[in-house]
Parts: sequence; C-alpha cells; structure tokens
Amino acid sequence: MRRIVRASVLVALLASACGDGTKTSTGHGIVRDVRPEWGQVVIEHGDLPGLMPAMTMNFDVADPKLLEALGPGQSVEFDVAFDGKAYTVTRIETLSEGDAAADGGDGSLAALLPEAEMAPDFALVDQEGRPRRLSDFRGRAVLLDFVYTQCTGPCSLVTGLHVDVQRALPPEARGGVQFVSVSLDPANDTPLALGRYAKARGADLERWCFLTGPPDAVSALLSQYGVGSIRQGDGQIEHNVVAFLIDPEGRVARRYLGLKHDPAAMARDLAGLARPPA
Repeated sequence: MRRIVRASVLVALLASACGDGTKTSTGHGIVRDVRPEWGQVVIEHGDLPGLMPAMTMNFDVADPKLLEALGPGQSVEFDVAFDGKAYTVTRIETLSEGDAAADGGDGSLAALLPEAEMAPDFALVDQEGRPRRLSDFRGRAVLLDFVYTQCTGPCSLVTGLHVDVQRALPPEARGGVQFVSVSLDPANDTPLALGRYAKARGADLERWCFLTGPPDAVSALLSQYGVGSIRQGDGQIEHNVVAFLIDPEGRVARRYLGLKHDPAAMARDLAGLARPPA
C-alpha cells in the first residue's frame, strides 16, 4: 500500500478569499526542491486554472510546517492563493513517494549564488542601448533581479514589488542605490521592448537599468547566479524567482527568494547599505 503523507494548514487568507479578491487554484505536480529555512518549495506543475500555465517555479508557503514531510521527487496536490502580489502555497498533500535521492535538477535552489560571495561582473546594454557593467555601480547598493517582458507568471510581480521598494526609499538614500533587471529572454527583449516594459510598470529609470545582450552572455550570467533559464514549448521561460542585494563592495549581502517581501523592509535594507553620492 502506498504511503500517503498529508500536510495542511488553515489560513485566514483562504477564509476571506471571496471578500478580498484573492484567487485560489488547485494543481498537481512534482516536488523538485524543498527549503523550509527559506519558506520555499519548487514544484514542476501543470496548469493552475485561473492563475498560471504549467511551469516549474519556486513558491512561497503560508507555513513552513507544510514542507516538513516533503522531499524531491514526490507527486503532490496543492492549493495556491494569489493576492495580486504573491503566489502562496496554502495546502500540500503528498500523493506518492518519489526517488528520495532525486535532486532538484534545473529547478534546484541550491545553485543560487550564496550570500557573502562576490557578485560576478557582466557586460550588457540597457533600455537606451548603452553599454553597462555591474561594476559600473560599485559604491552603490544594487538590487539585481531577472525578468522578461512576455512572462505570464511572476515577472511583472517582481518588477511591481521593486517599484514599491524604489518608491519607499528615503530621499537621502536614493542616490546611493541602483536597481538592475536582467532579461531572461534576450532574443526577444530588445532595449526598446525593455524600456516599454519598465515605463508601463512605473520604474524610475534614473536609477534603474533593464539589461539585455547576446544570448550566450546572458546564459553565462544566469548560470553564474544560479537563476536558471529553460524555455518551454509555449515560449514561457522557467527560472528561479530571486533577487540579490549587492553591497557597495560588490558582495551579495542578501537574497530575496519568492515574492512575499515587505517593500518597506527591503527599502531599509538598501538604505542601510547605501553610501551618500560622492
């Protein structure tokens, strides 16, 4: 008889879903990585009706206890709540055991560039077609993320979160902070397309660069940062949802996994590292 493990929590979010506009959906998939210490689970899932197409993605969880009985390779049924800002797993049930020795493969969070490591430099072009290197921003606190303009999953949410962070920065810190977004889809994301994407979402481009470049250069960069990039048959690109806070000396000070982050708290993190402009 197969072993079935169930884990669920009651979440107030679900109780009020009808009243606050939160959408919920039930999906099925395979667990690819589990990180209770980060409140993250990576699931290769089918369509989540009303929320997103099939993909492999790292999700926030409503309670880390949901992850206690999970391991890579397990087949699961799970509920996701979407409040307009983040996708949160609120229930997960193990349907069958997988290979306990299976690793996360391309969906693993283990490959992410660790904190305290030097952030690898790169050379790309911004939304104006200007050459840009990460090292150009040495001396500033940098928030680095990875998105693409045709994404139907979390990318616009990442950008929206960071717009809120940018707006929450105290005026005295803004000159010492730089936002950088690298396209996961350089074949389609021209500088013009990135500029339109950025402006449509309210990014202040005085201190925010949206970068693209040769596909080989972008692919190498994504590998160095452990973000991953796998194009599916429908054109969607699977990748880890993560942002890196890089200090003025060029080291990774912090990683923000998933989407459930307080913009004001992130702004304080950035402001705490920012140096007054020379």
